[in-house]
Amino acid sequence: MVEIACVTLLALLVLDVWLGVLARYVIPLPVTFTEELARYLMIWMALLAVSSGIVYREHIGVEFVFTRLPGPVRRWLAVSFDLIAFTFFLLLFLYGIGFTLRGFSRLTMIYAIPKGYPFAGVPLAALMACLQLALIGIHDFFSDRDPDRTGAATVIAGEE
Repeated sequence: MVEIACVTLLALLVLDVWLGVLARYVIPLPVTFTEELARYLMIWMALLAVSSGIVYREHIGVEFVFTRLPGPVRRWLAVSFDLIAFTFFLLLFLYGIGFTLRGFSRLTMIYAIPKGYPFAGVPLAALMACLQLALIGIHDFFSDRDPDRTGAATVIAGEE
């Protein structure tokens, strides 16, 4: 569902930017909302894409050291990475809630809507990342195989 949301946000972002370009250079329309909308769409899309990166292990890892370690050490190191990342995203979620709540007292420049709505992407994305990290951590801990590398994609049903 997160990937579908990201693709939808990307499509809206592309359409919004094209509308902004057309309104500025081709058809002289007084359209002022495109820049602000593009900013918020890009932020939401990028933040939500983090949890998809976690699922496929497409995040940054130290491969040089990790691949040279024995299997059981790699397993514990992967679980440790998951716990550290989970802690980071949990803190981001908790602080993001306060950030979002404070945003409801400020208005956006063009739309004049509370900034809490665009800011809500931060705790939402952090919550999704926590969920994905918890699932990946459980998978890493209970998997029959030790991880080959930090960026190893998880085994999807039917693939091996």
